Amino acid sequence: MPAIRRDARLGLFAEYGATDRLTLQLKTDWQEGEDAFIDYEGRGPVEIGATWQVFRDDRNAVSLYGGYSRAGEGRNADYAPPGVGEHDWEARLSAGRSMGPRWGMNQTFVEIQAARRLRDGLPDETRIDATAGARFGGGWMALGQVYGGAADGGARWLSVEASVVRDLGRWSLQAGWRQTVAGRETPVAHGPTLALWRRF
Repeated sequence: MPAIRRDARLGLFAEYGATDRLTLQLKTDWQEGEDAFIDYEGRGPVEIGATWQVFRDDRNAVSLYGGYSRAGEGRNADYAPPGVGEHDWEARLSAGRSMGPRWGMNQTFVEIQAARRLRDGLPDETRIDATAGARFGGGWMALGQVYGGAADGGARWLSVEASVVRDLGRWSLQAGWRQTVAGRETPVAHGPTLALWRRF
């Protein structure tokens, strides 16, 4: 029988629009958990980066992201023990399309992202993420997301997440569920996700 593992994270993600095209980003989290071999608690990786909007029209947008991450005492990769890893560099290409009102929804959109992550102390990774969303009612949004990736010569993962977002003025509350649906050398994970957004 597979060993049971528990992970909990409290994360912070911040964006600042420096110009109409340039967005600065900061991401980090605090982690604690346990498995059959170790109990751990500590800071996860801290990542800083910038996104440049290469193209935008009424329906489509394309952007490039570059980021640097410094590892922490927590898990710096879901497939690795806590504390393993040093520095990461990531390049990411994103393309999104607004499809307007469809299927009774006020607004619908899709986005796909492809990234290459170069890692010091862990295998390099290729990642593919996708999001489909729809706004409906008075301030509601539904999201379906897919997170996939592969570490060079090792782990593979594919997770799906479904969530709803409720706008409350400048605040938004998101609640959902994430589930691993396929993988290799990586945990089969499932659990709730909660997020609180604030617009300034």
